[in-house]
Amino acid sequence: MKKVLIIEDDLDIAELEKDYLQLNGYHAEIVHDGAEGLKMAVSGRFDIIVVDLMLPGKNGYEIIREVRKKLEIPVIVVSAKNEDIDKIRGLDIGADDYLTKPFSPAEFMARIKSHLKRYERLKGSADNHETMLYKGLEINTASHQVFVNGKEVQLTTKEYEILVFMASHANIVYSKERLMDAIWGDEYYGDTATIAVHIQKIRKKIESDPANPTYIETLWGTGYRFNP
Repeated sequence: MKKVLIIEDDLDIAELEKDYLQLNGYHAEIVHDGAEGLKMAVSGRFDIIVVDLMLPGKNGYEIIREVRKKLEIPVIVVSAKNEDIDKIRGLDIGADDYLTKPFSPAEFMARIKSHLKRYERLKGSADNHETMLYKGLEINTASHQVFVNGKEVQLTTKEYEILVFMASHANIVYSKERLMDAIWGDEYYGDTATIAVHIQKIRKKIESDPANPTYIETLWGTGYRFNP
């Protein structure tokens, strides 16, 4: 049974999330304090974390940042903060997804299932023991490591999955919608702007000049293409 950690100080929302998770066969635990939530989040006991941003003790940004230092499990933000800057910041520090309140329980569960499924598939890809090399870029799917000119760069789970997918389908143009389907699955209902944020973050980490990318090209009005 998959275990979900809910870090949420709104009791009603936390219980609603827990109820739907349990109805769908998941084990869910709730913690209302950010400091205690961080201790539980990095314990390694959970398969996915659902975290609010505004919390007592430690805020959600701090929790995500610390989790990403130790774990690659999916992290979904559920927050009333609905400005683009909040979403970008959350994704930029390592969240895999961002859901705004109020939300549809069906959409909440769809995202939980989608991220868990994708993460399991990503972990399974390690069995391929494949290394992909592209002009100074090395992607090791056995260890989930990425190197640029011999120096390791740290990618979040979603950044890594997008990079591996695009590198595995070099020279093929993918629209934001097609990338969303490929990475998040057809059960995902999120904003395709999420793709642009992740691509921007990947470029900052692997490109010598992110404003003039070598690996991931933008074809305006069409989508993105990996250039091998």
